[in-house]
Amino acid sequence: MDIVFRGARVVDGTGAPSYRADVGVRDGRVAAIGDRLDGRRVIDADGRVLAPGFIDMHSHSDLRVLAEPDHLAKVSQGVTTEVLGQDGLSYAPVDDDVLAVLRAQLAGWNDDPPGFDWDWRSVGEYLDRLDRGIAVNAAYLVPQGTLRMLCVGYDDRPATDAELDRMRELLARSMREGALGMSSGLTYTPGMYADTAELTELCRVVGEHGGFYSPHHRSYGAGALEAYAEMVRVSRDADCPLHLAHATMNFEVNRGRAGELLDLLDRAIADGADITLDTYPYLPGATYLSALLPSWAGEGGPEATLARLSDAGTRERIRVEVEETGSDGCHGVPVDWSTIEVNGVREARNAHLVGLSIAESARRAGRPPAELYFDVLLSERLGTSCLMHVGHEDNVRAIMRHPAHTGGSDGLLVGDRPHPRAWGTFPRYLARYVRELGVLGLEECVAHLTGRAARRLRLADRGLVREGCAADLVLFDPDAVADTATFDEPRQAAAGISHVVVNGVPVLDEGARTDALPGRSLRHHRSRA
Repeated sequence: MDIVFRGARVVDGTGAPSYRADVGVRDGRVAAIGDRLDGRRVIDADGRVLAPGFIDMHSHSDLRVLAEPDHLAKVSQGVTTEVLGQDGLSYAPVDDDVLAVLRAQLAGWNDDPPGFDWDWRSVGEYLDRLDRGIAVNAAYLVPQGTLRMLCVGYDDRPATDAELDRMRELLARSMREGALGMSSGLTYTPGMYADTAELTELCRVVGEHGGFYSPHHRSYGAGALEAYAEMVRVSRDADCPLHLAHATMNFEVNRGRAGELLDLLDRAIADGADITLDTYPYLPGATYLSALLPSWAGEGGPEATLARLSDAGTRERIRVEVEETGSDGCHGVPVDWSTIEVNGVREARNAHLVGLSIAESARRAGRPPAELYFDVLLSERLGTSCLMHVGHEDNVRAIMRHPAHTGGSDGLLVGDRPHPRAWGTFPRYLARYVRELGVLGLEECVAHLTGRAARRLRLADRGLVREGCAADLVLFDPDAVADTATFDEPRQAAAGISHVVVNGVPVLDEGARTDALPGRSLRHHRSRA
C-alpha cells in the first residue's frame, strides 16, 4: 500500500454504523479495508474518524481554485470535490465580449485578478485548464445566465426560436464536453429574464444528456414557495432531475415555514420526482451588493446599470422598488438596510464600509441609506460584496434533517471579510449540528456530505470508503473538529482535521498543507464513453 490508515473509525458515507479497521490506499484508490495492513507509509488513526472527503455541492471557487492553487479554504475543512458554475453565472462557455462583462459582473464573487490567464472559452477548455493541476476535484455546471448572455444578450424579453435553438446547441455541446448539468440564478440578470417555458426547454437537453438542474430560483423571500413549485414543475415537465441550490426559507415572511417547503418536496418525491437539495449551516447569506437591484435596472449589462444609477430620476424609481415595494432582486421583500452588511470592496477609499450595515454607514455619514447604497455601487463599479442577515435557525435545522439534503458552502473566497462559510461549512456541520446540538448523527451527517452528494453527481466511485473507490479521504477527531472561521476573522482553518487525501495523494498532512495538486475535473460519465 502507498498509505495505510491504521486503527481508524471508518464512517463510510452510506449512513451505516461506523466500524474500526485499517484502510489501505494504492494507486489513487481504496485498495483494502481490513486488519493489520502494511504500507510504505502508516498513519496511526488511533480511533479518529476516517470518512470520504466532503463534497461541496455549491461552490464559487471557479477562479480561486486556479488563481490560488493551495486552496487552503477548502482543503483545510476536508473538501475533496467542489461543484462549480453555480447560480447561472460563470466563465464558460463564453466569447471575448461576454467574458469581459462577466469579469466585471462577478468581481464581487470572484475578484478579477490582474495578470490572470483567461486561456479558455468553452466548457471543455475550462475543464482542461483545471486538469493542469488543482488542489481538489471539480465538477462543472453550465450557467444558464451565461448561455443567455451569449445567445440573447442582456435584454429582458423572451428568447426567439433561433436564440433558444442556439442555447440548446451550446448546452448540449457543453454537456458532451463534460459538464454535469446546468445551473440558474433566477434573481440575477440576465438569467432571471428567462420564463418557465425557456427553462423547461433547456432542462430537456440536460435530462437527455443524463445531467441535473440546479437552480437558484426566483425568490427566497416573498413568493418562495411559488418559486420552488415552479422549479419542481420545470424538472418534471423536462424529465430532468432537480437539485435545489442553497435551499432555505429566508426573510421575516418565511420564519418557521420550512415545513411547508419540505411538504411540497415530499409530495413531489412521493409522486416520482427526482429531487435533492443543499444548504449551508449559517443564517446570513452572501452575494454581490448590486444583486438587490430590480431586474430592469440590470437590463443591458453593467454599463447600462451604472448609467441608470447616475440618473436622479431613475435612482428614485429604483429606490421605491428596493425600499418600499420589494424588488425582484431582493426576493420581493422591501430591503431592511440594517440586515445588509458590506463585507468586501475593491476601492481603498471605501474600506471604512466593511463590517458595517448600509444602515449604520448611512447613519454615520448623515445620509439616506439608499443614496449611500447607490453611490457605493457607482464608486465600486458594482464590484462590492455583502452579507444578508436574513436567515432563521429553525428553518436551517429542519431542512438539514431532510433525507434529500446535501451540504454546500456557497462560499465566496474574496473580499475583506468573506462569509466564514467559505472556510467553515463542513466542520461546522460536524461540530455544531452533530456534536453540540445532535440535530444529525455522525454517520448520517457524513452521508449527507459525501455519499448522497456523489449519487446526485452520478460519481459511482466517490463519496464512499469502499474498496475500489477513489481515495478521497478525510481523517478527523470527532471530539475536536470545529469551525474556527468567524465573521470577524473568516479566513481560519478548521480545528481537528489532520489529514486530507485527494486521489490517493495527501493535500493536508498532520494539519499542514502539502504542495500537491492532485485534483482533476470530474467530467460527465457519458462524455468519457
